[in-house]
Amino acid sequence: MKKSHIIAFIAIVAAVSIIVIGSKDVTTYGDFSMAENAPGSVKIAGTLDLNKPIHFDIEEDPNSFSFYMNDKANNRKKVIVSMAKPQDFEQSESIVVTGKLKGDTFYAHDILLKCPSKYKDEEIRLRAGLDKEKVG
Repeated sequence: MKKSHIIAFIAIVAAVSIIVIGSKDVTTYGDFSMAENAPGSVKIAGTLDLNKPIHFDIEEDPNSFSFYMNDKANNRKKVIVSMAKPQDFEQSESIVVTGKLKGDTFYAHDILLKCPSKYKDEEIRLRAGLDKEKVG
């Protein structure tokens, strides 16, 4: 066998391996009602329900916390996350959790937060100023 054939074969095997490994992490976005029937992990986007308690006890378990979340369809579920509570969690604009629904509780192994932009007030002020210039 030529060296070029061996290198091509190794490259093909590596590409197929990357595709197979990457496809295992593919999860679908949905809501809590869709998560009831999902066979694997589901990503659910929603907002923190500030009317319900957030439970985080650093002495009891520093790598777990729970809260209530409303999904895009306005379904509310308790979410238990198996990782440390992110900083400024309560100020998040939206939350994406990845995990599985078991009964009435969603067990998340990953969480992603969209926090309010510190530049948002500045952007609003600038846009208001630009709009006045167009009018005047």
